[in-house]
Amino acid sequence: MSLKLFELVGTDASRPFSPYCWRTRMALAHKGLTAESLPWRFTEKSTIAPHGSEKVPVLLHHDKPVVDSWVIANYLEDNFPDRPSLFGGEGGRAMARMLNAWGDIAIVGGIFPLIVADIPEKLDEVDAAYFRKSREARFGGKTLEEVMASRDSAVIGFRKSLEVMRQTFKTQAYLGGAAPNYADYIVFGGFQWARVVSPFKLLEADDPVYAWRERLLDAFDGMARKPPGFAV
Repeated sequence: MSLKLFELVGTDASRPFSPYCWRTRMALAHKGLTAESLPWRFTEKSTIAPHGSEKVPVLLHHDKPVVDSWVIANYLEDNFPDRPSLFGGEGGRAMARMLNAWGDIAIVGGIFPLIVADIPEKLDEVDAAYFRKSREARFGGKTLEEVMASRDSAVIGFRKSLEVMRQTFKTQAYLGGAAPNYADYIVFGGFQWARVVSPFKLLEADDPVYAWRERLLDAFDGMARKPPGFAV
């Protein structure tokens, strides 16, 4: 079996940090699959352009490219049906599709302004310059530091937005039920991204979401704990 995964890194190739790549990393582990990691940086777009993408993750299966974390999850589910299911059936897949959008908007979108100015510190000069220019344009010309300046108060609203998760954890350990599935990996990817790149404290230690994140950090023999990160 030949699987290779292009995933975003900075100056430290052992520190992959894209939330979307972490969704794929966790999905591969859930399926009991291993992929060769191909470190990729923001300005290396020509490396993955032949595979039909400008962004990672890009999975190569026998050199066939599969692009986008959601597409990859479905590909793994459909092409490795003898391995543990990521969705638990078509109903679970349909619900995960909704959570995939929620994860993009509420989790990745909610975390981004809280950690954005910490990210260039993990990049080399050319990638840091690219990141700063492209992301500041998204914020109407505000500097990354200006965007992040209110994070101590903004994080309160982010924590409130997670109440739906807390209500869920009153009756089950994971979004997927008694055990994690792709719904969990969608959301976890955002928290792992933050843990790897930023010392900012997103969650209080007594938060049920914090406890859920800790369980997923321990999953698959602590796979997500192994890359260097911050104890937050």
